[in-house]
Amino acid sequence: MSAQAMPEQDLRGAVGAVRLRLTRRGRVVLGGLATIAVAGVLALLATFSAPQAVASDAASGESFPYVVVQSGSSLWELATALDPAADPRDVVAEIVRLNQLDGSGVDAGQPLAVPLRYAESPVAVSAEELGL
Repeated sequence: MSAQAMPEQDLRGAVGAVRLRLTRRGRVVLGGLATIAVAGVLALLATFSAPQAVASDAASGESFPYVVVQSGSSLWELATALDPAADPRDVVAEIVRLNQLDGSGVDAGQPLAVPLRYAESPVAVSAEELGL
């Protein structure tokens, strides 16, 4: 009996009886897509829930000292003023990491947190003095 000659009811029954089979390759592909989707969601969550820098020492409750960038100053000059005996590259790296800066560019008037060991430096001011 051809499909044209079959009654409508018989065609629905024949189509409804077809089962979808997932091959090994199909399972691997779906598993890979699911893994990529989960990794993407986790990466997105990690991006939006990244901890922000907190300019205080949680153990002692002490606030970090700050330096205010003067016009024409660079991080290198600030690092040298804070600790002339230290390697300025190390101090600059600490300031960049502490303030979560994208690079070494700073703007005039920008307050920058510095490590606690520079609290007694003549160029450092407290957060209270800056109103932070």
